[in-house]
Amino acid sequence: MPEDVPLSWEEVARTHGRKIYNFAYRLTGNPDDAADLAQEVLLRVRRGLASYQPGSFEGWLWRITRNAFLDDVRRKNRRPTSALPDELDRFAAISTPSPDDVLASLRLGEDIQKALLGLPYDFREAVVMCDVIGLSYDEIALASAVPVGTVRSRIHRGRKMLREALL
Repeated sequence: MPEDVPLSWEEVARTHGRKIYNFAYRLTGNPDDAADLAQEVLLRVRRGLASYQPGSFEGWLWRITRNAFLDDVRRKNRRPTSALPDELDRFAAISTPSPDDVLASLRLGEDIQKALLGLPYDFREAVVMCDVIGLSYDEIALASAVPVGTVRSRIHRGRKMLREALL
């Protein structure tokens, strides 16, 4: 395996878990949904690590994250859910990170997160992968399954939309 590929699932979880959660949070805008998405991604990585073909490991990882997010959106659209009554929801707080922990782990302000969530998905994804995660255009193209030119365009237009939303 290439040097950029972790040797074990535990190493992937340890070295990439925070980035996966951050990316998931930027996509979902909700700490609980982000935690669920990050867990699903790590499960998919565990199942697929043995069959990983050498290439861009981070591109592969972000493609899994992206696909898991899109699968979840499709699933939720097929099966709309309703909120739990307040008396049942008190148990949810036990398993979720505290607001202070979530805020401490995030670098973007609330206004920027709100503006990000207002972007169409393709633009949000490209901007987050580039500006938050720090992937190269080539890695984003691989993860998104689009040409590099499309990535450049989405990042440029997404940043422009963000600037306009923040003014």
